[in-house]
Amino acid sequence: MDDVVRAAGFLFAIAGLLTYGVILYNGLIRLRNDVDRAWANIDVLLKQRHDEIPNLVETVKGYMQHERQTLEAVTQARIAGMNAGSLGQKAAADLMLTGALRGLFAVAENYPQLKANENFLRLQNRITELEERIADRREFFNDDVNSYNTRIGQVPDVFVASFMGLRPREFFKVSEEDKRQVEVKFQGQGA
Repeated sequence: MDDVVRAAGFLFAIAGLLTYGVILYNGLIRLRNDVDRAWANIDVLLKQRHDEIPNLVETVKGYMQHERQTLEAVTQARIAGMNAGSLGQKAAADLMLTGALRGLFAVAENYPQLKANENFLRLQNRITELEERIADRREFFNDDVNSYNTRIGQVPDVFVASFMGLRPREFFKVSEEDKRQVEVKFQGQGA
């Protein structure tokens, strides 16, 4: 009878460990998927913003003939974002595009006719709205990355995460360049 009790206890212990392992595994999969979903949400907004850039550039071209460098920066940043493959590349391209758009909108302040153009105002409002939504999603993404990185670094999850090949994810960070204030150089109509 003692052997049966010990065998049953051993089986319950094994079953408990297996159940606990499955719970850890499922929790880590959920967190990994949360990070992927959070990035996908950002990616959708980035695509929407990229789709608006050609319209914005075409709208301001006629008004900002002497601001070619500003328009090229926006166009190049858009291309970099569309060609980015990895999450890190997309994040860097997004930050570059955000800076280029800030510069464009700051320069646009010097063109009263452009500021009065209904199409420009609509595009500016749309892109500003998308920028705000992207900023919100970045915060959610970083929260999910933080939860994920914390879990895969804690005992006993670290053992299951290692077995699964899970690695820490990078936060969506603002570059040092984006922390600086945008410098606006106005080239007058006679330039």
